[in-house]
Amino acid sequence: MNRREELMQAVRKYDFALYDLMLYLDTHPRCPQGRRLFAEYKAKRKAAVKAYVAEFGPINALQADTETRWDWGCGPQPWEKEAN
Repeated sequence: MNRREELMQAVRKYDFALYDLMLYLDTHPRCPQGRRLFAEYKAKRKAAVKAYVAEFGPINALQADTETRWDWGCGPQPWEKEAN
């Protein structure tokens, strides 16, 4: 597995965990462990996305560098096989 695949897999892993935790917290909103885990995985996802974007470009159009250039269309898109 190359670096691009590792980072994208990490983003997906954290997305899955966060979605699962959101469902749990919908029924257990006062659970301190659930809230702590949500915050922990949210920070890990943010770091994984930041690393991916820094090395391989934006995952979605909102992460495009609009200050110096429009880089959303550069390189393979996240849904293309080459990007995964």
